[in-house]
Amino acid sequence: MKHLYFPILLFFLPVCIYGQLPLPIIDMHLHAMNVDANGPVPNGIGRGNPGYPDFDPEKPWMQTAMEWLANPNGENPIVSPMTNDELREQTLEILKRRNIYGVTSGNRLDEYIEHGGEYVIPSWSPPTHIDNWPPPAEVRKILETGKYKVFGEVSFAYHGISPCDPRFAPYLEILEELDIPLGIHIGTGPPGASYLPGINNHLGRLHSAFEIEEVAIRHPRLRINLMHAGWPLADHLIAVLYNHPQVYADVGIICYSLPREAFHDYLRRIVQAGFHRRIMFGSDQMNWPAAIEEGITAIETASFLTEEQKRDILYNNAARFLRLSQEEIDRHHGR
Repeated sequence: MKHLYFPILLFFLPVCIYGQLPLPIIDMHLHAMNVDANGPVPNGIGRGNPGYPDFDPEKPWMQTAMEWLANPNGENPIVSPMTNDELREQTLEILKRRNIYGVTSGNRLDEYIEHGGEYVIPSWSPPTHIDNWPPPAEVRKILETGKYKVFGEVSFAYHGISPCDPRFAPYLEILEELDIPLGIHIGTGPPGASYLPGINNHLGRLHSAFEIEEVAIRHPRLRINLMHAGWPLADHLIAVLYNHPQVYADVGIICYSLPREAFHDYLRRIVQAGFHRRIMFGSDQMNWPAAIEEGITAIETASFLTEEQKRDILYNNAARFLRLSQEEIDRHHGR
């Protein structure tokens, strides 16, 4: 009779395994935007980035960049869908299948909320140039609705504007008062960003985490996420993390757009300095849904990380940063 238990056990075992939710992940840097946000579709990016294109300034950099995206190099590149609906559906399918909760901003946010439910954590993203922002009083009313859990991505660095700019000050006061965390672009943009239409003065010095220090000092109760983790200036980021304990960083886009070894070297440097509890996963997925899982794989394959450190980066640090309730955390874990 004892032999009969074995096939019965095999029958029920898959139900037990597959009935469980995967361990949750929080993506601190997800976008809900148009499928052609990075140029005519289809376009893509090489996995592990085999290298950037050569350039001759005889022709515009925009032409070279678009040709590079239209013909991504390397094996099995990440390629965009063809329509906005496909982009949304593919993105949300990954979130639901992998149990990912995405801090999401962009012009198509409402439809992502409608179709994605609790997997979409709404974030209010202002226009790129601060001169085009609504006045502070209007932004306050938007944030007081409670719809948005984060303010960002703030990306005026694309126009050479520092977070120390006085035009930003009244908005920071509102964020601190309402206790809404800030997500701000501190780090890399597209290669050759300053030579793309609509972008001006995206200077390398604005990659430095040092740019946020005056904001942190003036607003000590404000939670700050440095999106793109100040790449490639690891020493600057480490100094800021050491000096300002309310500052965190996400690894948006560098987790899949850099050569894997280069990303691991950068992440290792931060972790070795003792800050694995202040680094958060972020994909910066725009119109390439597969980039989400590519970025997760970059964390999971980092041999220098312990399993505990991987879970901190993929979920626990963001849950703490967002101040998720124990009820929310339990629900994410299927408890």
